Amino acid sequence: MLTLALESSAKPASVAVCSDGDLLAQYFQNSGLTHSRTLLAMTESMLKNLDIAATDLGAIAVARGPGSFTGVRIGVSAAKGLAWGLGIPVCGVSTLEAMAHQAPNIGALVCPVMDARRGQVYNAMFEWRDGIPVRLCEDRAVSLEELAADLKDRASPCLLLGDGAMISYEHLSSEGLTCGIATGLVRFQTAFGVALAARDAETIPAIELEPSYLRPSQAERNKAKRGEES
Repeated sequence: MLTLALESSAKPASVAVCSDGDLLAQYFQNSGLTHSRTLLAMTESMLKNLDIAATDLGAIAVARGPGSFTGVRIGVSAAKGLAWGLGIPVCGVSTLEAMAHQAPNIGALVCPVMDARRGQVYNAMFEWRDGIPVRLCEDRAVSLEELAADLKDRASPCLLLGDGAMISYEHLSSEGLTCGIATGLVRFQTAFGVALAARDAETIPAIELEPSYLRPSQAERNKAKRGEES
């Protein structure tokens, strides 16, 4: 089955097509251009170059968060719209889990970290077992101090991935923890990682797909604050 995967949860955007888990093509862009401008254009160009019609697709996978509120919303909306129009199912996967699937197995904990602002990172922990990354905790928004405390309890070196890798590395190293930063494309969120995470996951009708933000948006926080003050 051909699966189209979409990733737009952070600054980079990427799209990929896989056939039963094997990567056929991936387009990746880290230009800072808005995903509403690039995501569908990249998809159209990739399918054209592969000589694949949209009607040949069997499912669409997408990173449903956590991540940038705008980026996640664009990706989920694009996946729902395409799947609805084609009459095919969708699979929404955790951005953090997708990153873990593309991480190398080097005997360290896999620690995706995305900059969540306000002194926090979006994070989850994974370890490789029998050739697959196994989740050790749920997706969460935590401070660097909380992340350091968790890793101290686990007493294992970790590999950092994501746009929060550098700030996490600096803090964790200052706490005496052993950690490294993934290099190259592996460090970023990618559509191929999404496809890998979706390979054995359940698909659902497009109408049921919802984003996962983990915490309220700035607009929602402002609204709640105004309610408390009134």
